[in-house]
Amino acid sequence: MKTPADRFPALDLARRQADAYGNHAIDEFFAGRITRRELLRYASVIGLSLVGGGVLNAPRASAQGSTKAGAPSNQTIRVAHLTPAGAVDPLTVTDAASLALLNQTGEFLIDDDGEKLMLKPALALSWKPNDKGDVWTFKLRDNVKFHDGQPFTAKDVVATFDRLADPASGSAALSVPKGVLSKGGAKVVDEHTVAFHLDAPNGNFPYYVSSDNYNAVILPASYAGGYEKSFIGTGPFKLEKYQPKVGASFVRNPDYWGDKALPERVQFSFYADQQAQLLALQGHQADVMGTFTVQGAAAILNNPDYKAVGVKSSAHRQIHMRNDNPLFKDKRVRQALALSLDREVLVRGLFKGRAQLGNDSPFAPVFPSSDAGVPQRKIDIAKAKQLLAQAGVPNGFDVTLTTEKYMEIPDLAVVVQNAAKAIGVRINLEVESQSLYYGAGTPGKSDWLDSPLGITDLRSSRRAQCVSECAAHEHRHMECGALQESAIRSTGRAIRDRRRPRVAEKISGQIQTLLLDETPIIIPFFYDQLIAMRKGVNGVRFTALAQLYFDRAVLSA
Repeated sequence: MKTPADRFPALDLARRQADAYGNHAIDEFFAGRITRRELLRYASVIGLSLVGGGVLNAPRASAQGSTKAGAPSNQTIRVAHLTPAGAVDPLTVTDAASLALLNQTGEFLIDDDGEKLMLKPALALSWKPNDKGDVWTFKLRDNVKFHDGQPFTAKDVVATFDRLADPASGSAALSVPKGVLSKGGAKVVDEHTVAFHLDAPNGNFPYYVSSDNYNAVILPASYAGGYEKSFIGTGPFKLEKYQPKVGASFVRNPDYWGDKALPERVQFSFYADQQAQLLALQGHQADVMGTFTVQGAAAILNNPDYKAVGVKSSAHRQIHMRNDNPLFKDKRVRQALALSLDREVLVRGLFKGRAQLGNDSPFAPVFPSSDAGVPQRKIDIAKAKQLLAQAGVPNGFDVTLTTEKYMEIPDLAVVVQNAAKAIGVRINLEVESQSLYYGAGTPGKSDWLDSPLGITDLRSSRRAQCVSECAAHEHRHMECGALQESAIRSTGRAIRDRRRPRVAEKISGQIQTLLLDETPIIIPFFYDQLIAMRKGVNGVRFTALAQLYFDRAVLSA
């Protein structure tokens, strides 16, 4: 019987050539512990790591407005915020509305500095690998306390990552440590030192434990649930009051280890949608509103009393097609639907230019190693009709597109529906609440995963990994061996050459081209992340993950 190495000599060569920052996915495949489908996912994630500058591929944080020097004040920053989709808990949270609440009180081992595109110390002062790259040692800050007075120590870090990596915990971050860090892999060296013993060498591991992995908020070892009652953490604010579906308020933490928060309080009021948030801002009931799209926001964008600030990102909408569904099994059908879209019109109409064209792969223009030389897919109705005819459906077909009620996505769904009419594809729309759309997040219990055609909000960090996971899921019955082997073959070289942009660009270009050919998903644009505020607000920081930081925020007269 042939071994995987016998059947995939190119992969075996890649593994043997890889250096210490290497190919845990390839090793896992050869050991028989992951499938070909999982191998594709891991290879794709490495590709994303390569172009994004970090394994979790998060567009980095951006400081907005000037932070005025001064002592803490009695100011309250009022935030018009979307209502969280469910219970707020770092272990299980996935929705954007909850993320900003987490980082008011919670902190990470490492922060991703958006200004310099580099990691900077947070609860960890330093980190370094061993020579092989399979053990990372983190030195922690001392004199840090949780809000209830407990000292922060290495045991809290170990307990946090044991929870995140435990398949039985319900962790929403399981796809991040899988194949990298198993439960029990984090070990206490001393009170302020943790050693992460990885499943395989990984040069990108610090990104897994940084703010790019939004579930990795450090909690006490004694944490046993009930997060909404305490919002326990080590951050510059601590919980004052939380009312589900109503709002939350956080007050300055006087015992914070770092610079004390400038405002005394941050007060979040929850709203059902963007229009309600905008009305609160315009009605002087709020000083800041979180992530929004330009549609319906002309009163803010064109009014000098307000300012909209943004950061370019890899955040996008993914139009997915179940490739195991008879309607989309033929790649020519998928290509035809992609060719029906006028991406330039989408960018102008939905985002007023505050977005970049997408080319049906997660390799966003914001990443320096994305290959800009790959031809941009453009609208071509004649070609689309020709492809449908070649696929045996010259008169088109009927299909239901299922999606979520979130920001501009319902409007995008209408655009897709109208574009498809031009090539004879008749789309029925089902727009659902986010909780109904995502369901349990598992096949058979999620309209997101089960629908033959859908549109999903894909952001950054771990959610960018979901792009690859969804692509792998939708590739289940596709002949995509060439894509798999190309992505995997590049894995070792990609990590080794991450400081060599030309090599990285070549590898990413090959993957981009293959994704264009197969078209498992359609990514028509990458939109800028935007927040709005009154003109007198300064010092608010935010990220493309929808994280909001108010510790340096000030209100001027």
